[in-house]
Amino acid sequence: MKDQNTSRYWFASCPKGLEGLLLKELDSLGVSQLRETVAGVEFKGNIENGYRVCLWSRLANRLLLPFNSFPVASADDLYDGVAAINWTEHFSDQASIAIDFIGTGDGINNTQYGAQRVKDAIVDHFREATGNRPNVDLRQPDIRINARYAREKVTLSLDFSGDSLHKRGYRIAQTIAPLKENLAAALLIRAGWPGQHSALVDPMCGSGTLLIEAAMMAGDIAPSLQRQRFGFTHWKGHQPDIWQGLRDEAEARREQGLVGQLPLIYGYDEDYRALTAAERNVEQAGLSDYIELKRQPLSDLQRPDLPDTASGLLLTNPPYGARLGDQETLKGLYQQLGDVLKREFGGWSAGVFTGNEYLGFSLGLRSHKIYKLFNGAIPSQLLMFELFEGERVGKSNEGKAGKESAADPWGKSDKLSDGATMLANRLRKNQRKFKPWLKGKQISCYRLYDADLPEYAVAIDCYGSAIHVQEYEPPASIDASAARRRLAEVSDAVFAVLKPDQSEFFVKQRQRQRGDKQYQRLTEQTRQAGKNAFEVMENGARYEINLTDYLDSGLFLDHRPVRKLLAELCAGKRFLNLFCYTATATVQAVLGGASESLSIDMSNTYVDWARRNFALNKLDTDRHQLLRADCMSWLAATENEDLEGSFDVILLDPPTFSNSAKMDDVLDIQRDHQRMVEQCMGLLTKDGVLVFSNNFRRFKLAPELEANFAVENISPATIDKDFARRPRIHQCWLIRQQ
Repeated sequence: MKDQNTSRYWFASCPKGLEGLLLKELDSLGVSQLRETVAGVEFKGNIENGYRVCLWSRLANRLLLPFNSFPVASADDLYDGVAAINWTEHFSDQASIAIDFIGTGDGINNTQYGAQRVKDAIVDHFREATGNRPNVDLRQPDIRINARYAREKVTLSLDFSGDSLHKRGYRIAQTIAPLKENLAAALLIRAGWPGQHSALVDPMCGSGTLLIEAAMMAGDIAPSLQRQRFGFTHWKGHQPDIWQGLRDEAEARREQGLVGQLPLIYGYDEDYRALTAAERNVEQAGLSDYIELKRQPLSDLQRPDLPDTASGLLLTNPPYGARLGDQETLKGLYQQLGDVLKREFGGWSAGVFTGNEYLGFSLGLRSHKIYKLFNGAIPSQLLMFELFEGERVGKSNEGKAGKESAADPWGKSDKLSDGATMLANRLRKNQRKFKPWLKGKQISCYRLYDADLPEYAVAIDCYGSAIHVQEYEPPASIDASAARRRLAEVSDAVFAVLKPDQSEFFVKQRQRQRGDKQYQRLTEQTRQAGKNAFEVMENGARYEINLTDYLDSGLFLDHRPVRKLLAELCAGKRFLNLFCYTATATVQAVLGGASESLSIDMSNTYVDWARRNFALNKLDTDRHQLLRADCMSWLAATENEDLEGSFDVILLDPPTFSNSAKMDDVLDIQRDHQRMVEQCMGLLTKDGVLVFSNNFRRFKLAPELEANFAVENISPATIDKDFARRPRIHQCWLIRQQ
């Protein structure tokens, strides 16, 4: 075991983007030979330096103490190298352990296997040396070993911190997506806190992390002073006297720091649950006398009274949403925040931390500094603003205030970007092109735009006054931030041209559907707030539309001509609708005069939806029936029954592929269509017609069907003007008996 004064190499990890700040912090803590790397800093120091970093670093995640490395070319090499270490020098067989393994290589294909081999070698070493073995505890181990495999070498380190250092010990209550403590500290440092600021305000304080970190910095409080567990406690090289001396020093500095006059610190939030969480955390941190909390909406925020020469800092981390639909909901919040900053906080500095560039634009302020950071895996920015005294919203547009209100944080004007302008022009062009056709056909639900411009790969559908934007899945080569920016420009263009009400604007990311995901319900995380359902009209029919809870709206717009055709074919006829979805085609058929109908789908959700569509159109459910069943199984069963000639018109519109648990078999449209068509033909009258449609773009009709039946491809006639850009969005045939 090395002497306590021996200088060792250490590695302090941190979130991406904080490496430079961490290097400066470690330098101030007295370590030497610092070297910045990706997501961390290497340095040299003795055991006291290591303790001091654990106690005082506001930015680090973990502190690792490397103690052994060896070459590895196989899993056996890994085991042998670990087993050769005298582990009894490091900890007792009574200590619990956990292994973190990073990297893969020859014979070690995943980190879980690597961790298992390291654990086995340590346990076997103790069995041979002492006859006992340490237990594994993945949640709160006494000793945590870090193994890093890179360039055919494994480096073993003691996790000196034991758990991430961002866990200070004061957060006993939290809100959704809380800001990590070390990221909060980094934001405060970047914003110049405390510096010359006399006050701090967080108008959306959540669980209070920014406020507590700010008070700890202003009061010279060691961030880990409250932590009860560290990774070195059960390590045999631990020097309790040195550690206790550093803790005593930190306690004295805290006491002295809180005696002085701390800056005023105010936290506000409209959510009482957030304020309750903040109050509990502030109390746990022992800072209730230094932080003032109040439940208050953003619109009521006012600048605290300070001496005339004093200035303050407003710093906040507002929500920014995971999807563009959330962005639109939050846009008003950011606009309100920008207005409050301009109205109330002249002479102050302000910082807004956001992971959404589009929402940062909505502040309507020009930032003088932008710091790029990561909030977890999300690229984010801290936007810094200097707010000029005496310049308020509503005053003259001359001077700096007017310039600020007309600019975004990145120095752009408040007009549409070049890309959004280009898209807006295309939307106007399509409006002019479609206007006579829409008016003549009395169409209110249609596709206005379908990836006309390659840069903006979205579909924009109009359902009356509601606008539905579906993003096609961007290629992996497209940067995520660029994709978000383009979506934001789509939103800007839509609002500039179509001017929808905020509550009638819906956005979804539409990924290519596979398997049983064709009509997938959105998860709670991806659903958007707004209207769940509303009615639209098509060709005299009423339909329920839902643009929030499902990937599809309940009405396939491209099948509009097919539905109209069925209304014409079904007058006085018996109609069968297989894979009926929400039965919109059945409604058209019945309003066209169908005497009887049967509509079948295996989904309870869509059968119930179809039932509501029937009710909207006052259909007689005795003559027009709905059945929940697997259509493939139902068709197979009809071959054993005398049902020939039961229907005059059949619509067969299956999904491309389905392996739903509700089905007895897997559906593959290319493989299975011949059998299903032949089964349907067995149900038709002699003069009946099967309307067969599907949306598999590489679909080829079986030649046997064309040989045995009268087949007419009517696909071009079933593609309306709004889908002319995608003529293969579906294919459609009329199939009759020879």
